[in-house]
Amino acid sequence: MNSSNNFDRRSWGEEHEELALNYLLEKDYRLVKKNFRLGRAGEIDIIMRDGELWVFVEVKARRNHTFGLPEDAVTESKRRQIKRIAKGFLHIMELKEYEARFDVVAVDYVTGREGRPEIRHHVDAFR
Repeated sequence: MNSSNNFDRRSWGEEHEELALNYLLEKDYRLVKKNFRLGRAGEIDIIMRDGELWVFVEVKARRNHTFGLPEDAVTESKRRQIKRIAKGFLHIMELKEYEARFDVVAVDYVTGREGRPEIRHHVDAFR
Protein backbone atom coordinates (compact mmCIF):
# COMPACT_ATOMS: atom_id res chain seq x y z
CA MET A 1 0.00 0.00 0.00
CA ASN A 2 1.45 3.36 -0.92
CA SER A 3 1.48 6.50 1.22
CA SER A 4 -1.36 8.03 -0.84
CA ASN A 5 -3.66 5.15 0.14
CA ASN A 6 -2.58 5.50 3.78
CA PHE A 7 -3.48 9.18 3.69
CA ASP A 8 -6.82 8.50 2.01
CA ARG A 9 -7.74 5.88 4.62
CA ARG A 10 -6.60 8.12 7.48
CA SER A 11 -8.53 11.15 6.21
CA TRP A 12 -11.59 8.91 5.57
CA GLY A 13 -11.41 7.72 9.19
CA GLU A 14 -10.81 11.19 10.59
CA GLU A 15 -13.79 12.58 8.69
CA HIS A 16 -16.12 9.97 10.14
CA GLU A 17 -14.73 10.21 13.64
CA GLU A 18 -15.51 13.94 13.43
CA LEU A 19 -19.11 13.20 12.32
CA ALA A 20 -19.49 10.75 15.21
CA LEU A 21 -17.95 13.19 17.69
CA ASN A 22 -20.30 16.00 16.63
CA TYR A 23 -23.27 13.64 16.91
CA LEU A 24 -22.27 12.69 20.46
CA LEU A 25 -21.58 16.30 21.48
CA GLU A 26 -25.10 17.18 20.33
CA LYS A 27 -26.31 14.46 22.74
CA ASP A 28 -24.49 16.27 25.59
CA TYR A 29 -21.57 13.87 25.89
CA ARG A 30 -18.30 15.52 26.95
CA LEU A 31 -15.12 14.91 25.00
CA VAL A 32 -12.16 13.59 26.99
CA LYS A 33 -9.77 12.39 24.28
CA LYS A 34 -9.65 11.59 20.58
CA ASN A 35 -7.47 8.85 19.15
CA PHE A 36 -6.03 7.63 22.44
CA ARG A 37 -3.12 5.32 21.62
CA LEU A 38 -1.69 2.81 24.08
CA GLY A 39 1.68 1.84 22.64
CA ARG A 40 1.40 -1.06 20.23
CA ALA A 41 -1.89 -2.23 21.77
CA GLY A 42 -3.79 0.11 19.45
CA GLU A 43 -6.11 3.06 19.62
CA ILE A 44 -9.56 4.04 20.84
CA ASP A 45 -11.27 6.48 18.49
CA ILE A 46 -13.09 8.63 21.04
CA ILE A 47 -13.25 8.73 24.84
CA MET A 48 -16.16 10.67 26.29
CA ARG A 49 -18.09 11.19 29.50
CA ASP A 50 -21.83 10.65 29.79
CA GLY A 51 -22.48 12.10 33.21
CA GLU A 52 -20.02 10.26 35.47
CA LEU A 53 -19.75 7.32 33.07
CA TRP A 54 -16.63 6.81 30.94
CA VAL A 55 -17.63 6.00 27.35
CA PHE A 56 -15.17 4.38 24.95
CA VAL A 57 -16.36 4.80 21.37
CA GLU A 58 -15.36 2.86 18.27
CA VAL A 59 -16.36 4.51 14.98
CA LYS A 60 -16.88 2.47 11.81
CA ALA A 61 -17.91 3.75 8.37
CA ARG A 62 -18.96 2.06 5.13
CA ARG A 63 -19.53 3.21 1.56
CA ASN A 64 -21.17 -0.13 0.71
CA HIS A 65 -22.32 -3.28 2.47
CA THR A 66 -20.11 -5.74 0.56
CA PHE A 67 -18.46 -6.70 3.86
CA GLY A 68 -21.52 -6.04 6.04
CA LEU A 69 -22.75 -3.10 8.03
CA PRO A 70 -20.19 -0.74 9.58
CA GLU A 71 -20.89 -2.04 13.08
CA ASP A 72 -20.22 -5.61 11.88
CA ALA A 73 -16.54 -4.65 11.65
CA VAL A 74 -16.30 -4.51 15.44
CA THR A 75 -15.31 -8.15 15.79
CA GLU A 76 -14.71 -10.05 19.02
CA SER A 77 -10.98 -9.50 18.52
CA LYS A 78 -11.52 -5.75 18.11
CA ARG A 79 -13.71 -5.70 21.22
CA ARG A 80 -10.98 -7.37 23.28
CA GLN A 81 -8.46 -4.85 21.96
CA ILE A 82 -10.70 -1.88 22.84
CA LYS A 83 -11.29 -3.25 26.35
CA ARG A 84 -7.55 -3.74 26.87
CA ILE A 85 -6.79 -0.18 25.76
CA ALA A 86 -9.62 1.24 27.90
CA LYS A 87 -8.24 -0.59 30.93
CA GLY A 88 -4.82 0.94 30.21
CA PHE A 89 -6.34 4.41 29.89
CA LEU A 90 -8.18 4.09 33.21
CA HIS A 91 -4.98 2.85 34.85
CA ILE A 92 -3.02 5.83 33.49
CA MET A 93 -5.75 8.12 34.85
CA GLU A 94 -5.23 6.36 38.23
CA LEU A 95 -8.94 5.58 38.54
CA LYS A 96 -9.71 2.85 41.02
CA GLU A 97 -13.49 3.15 40.97
CA TYR A 98 -15.30 3.96 37.78
CA GLU A 99 -18.20 2.99 35.56
CA ALA A 100 -17.46 2.45 31.90
CA ARG A 101 -19.34 1.59 28.76
CA PHE A 102 -18.36 0.61 25.22
CA ASP A 103 -20.33 2.21 22.37
CA VAL A 104 -20.12 1.85 18.61
CA VAL A 105 -21.04 4.63 16.20
CA ALA A 106 -21.77 3.46 12.65
CA VAL A 107 -21.53 5.93 9.78
CA ASP A 108 -23.40 4.37 6.87
CA TYR A 109 -23.60 5.90 3.39
CA VAL A 110 -25.76 3.08 2.04
CA THR A 111 -28.72 3.78 4.32
CA GLY A 112 -28.14 7.55 4.35
CA ARG A 113 -30.02 9.98 2.10
CA GLU A 114 -28.96 12.63 -0.37
CA GLY A 115 -25.25 11.80 -0.01
CA ARG A 116 -25.35 12.19 3.75
CA PRO A 117 -24.61 9.20 5.94
CA GLU A 118 -26.93 7.69 8.49
CA ILE A 119 -25.37 7.71 11.95
CA ARG A 120 -26.34 4.86 14.27
CA HIS A 121 -25.24 5.00 17.90
CA HIS A 122 -25.11 1.62 19.61
CA VAL A 123 -25.08 2.37 23.32
CA ASP A 124 -23.42 -0.30 25.50
CA ALA A 125 -22.65 -2.26 22.32
CA PHE A 126 -20.50 -4.82 24.14
CA ARG A 127 -19.17 -5.70 27.58
